[in-house]
Amino acid sequence: YEKVVASVKKTGKIIVAGDATARGSFLNDLAATIGSLCFDYLDAPVAVLGSRNWITPAHELEGAFFPQPGWFIDMIHERIQPLKGYMPGENFTDAEMIRRAKKGI
Repeated sequence: YEKVVASVKKTGKIIVAGDATARGSFLNDLAATIGSLCFDYLDAPVAVLGSRNWITPAHELEGAFFPQPGWFIDMIHERIQPLKGYMPGENFTDAEMIRRAKKGI
C-alpha cells in the first residue's frame, strides 16, 4: 500500500476500480483499507467503481454492465470534485446509491 498512500498524500483523492461488482467484492476491502491508512490525507471518501450488481449479461450489454471510460469522469464529478460545466452520463450520487441498494441492484 505504500505507493497508494503516497499518491493519496499527493492528491487527497482516490478511485478504486475493477470489473468485479462493487458490492461484496475485494474492491470494497481495498477501499476500506485505503480509507483507514489514508484517513488524515483524504479530501473526499474513497470512491469505488465496479460493475453493476447484476448477473453478467450477454456481450451486447457489456457497455451497460462493466465500467466504461466515461463512468470515471462521472464518478469524479459526482463523488470527488464537481467539474464546472460537466453533465454526467451516469448517476453516482448518494441518492442513487441508496436507491440501488434498496432495489438490490
